[in-house]
Amino acid sequence: MTHNFQTFPELTNSQMQMYYFDSPHKQITEDFQALVTKVHDGDTITLRWKERDFDFPLRLSNIAAPELSEPEGNASQSWLEAQLLNQDVDIVINPKNRVEKWGRLLGNVICRGLNVGEQSIFTGHSVSWTQRNDGKITDFSKEMNKKWF
Repeated sequence: MTHNFQTFPELTNSQMQMYYFDSPHKQITEDFQALVTKVHDGDTITLRWKERDFDFPLRLSNIAAPELSEPEGNASQSWLEAQLLNQDVDIVINPKNRVEKWGRLLGNVICRGLNVGEQSIFTGHSVSWTQRNDGKITDFSKEMNKKWF
């Protein structure tokens, strides 16, 4: 069985042992710098890197943003786009957790010295991955209007 590098350019850690030498491009295992060429939604971007001849997706680590079809999804995407589009960024890779279940590279994005995932949580455009509720993002406006006493 061969790996489809066109559809899934990143190898998971378990696939590295089998397919690493078959890869037509460099596998990412370390931090790097890249240009953000597209913002798909509140937690996925496309990068251009000098070591590859194609652009590829990256999902921001440790955050969960609303899907575009959900309330606040467009606001989350617009905020991330304003922060990152056409910016050179540093990508910090966790070598033990490099690729997520859909085959996208995972990483923390640092722009102008700030962790963009943490900023997204702080500004209410996403939540921590551990705080997501069965894939649903908290309705922050509803939470802010709750009567706590």
